[in-house]
Amino acid sequence: MRKSLLAMVTLFAGFGAHADAVVTTLLTKDLIVRPDQEISMLTVEYAPGESSPKHRHYGQVMVYVLEGTLRMQVEGQELVTLTRGQTFYENPDDVHAVSANASKTERAKFLVFKVQSKQPK
Repeated sequence: MRKSLLAMVTLFAGFGAHADAVVTTLLTKDLIVRPDQEISMLTVEYAPGESSPKHRHYGQVMVYVLEGTLRMQVEGQELVTLTRGQTFYENPDDVHAVSANASKTERAKFLVFKVQSKQPK
């Protein structure tokens, strides 16, 4: 396992502009059916009130909320508030307009599964 400050992570570009967010890469493997792509599993932790700027992931992204409350929005769709056990999906063409911890007092943590083109090592 590798922990790093979100601002320094290139594996999952687009999450966060604040130094408190932490990404933990749990697993990254080549996608067997598409050797030019990889599948990644990681966790993201947002500090109270933390958010990331508008961004695009250029891959399929599935989010599962582990703790806390998140606000998520894909451009052109409604803003949603997610709590523990709820999910969120982005396709490669989506612009992630809002990704934020909805609480000003509690941390939020979510599990991410992502399929994308391989990132330079």
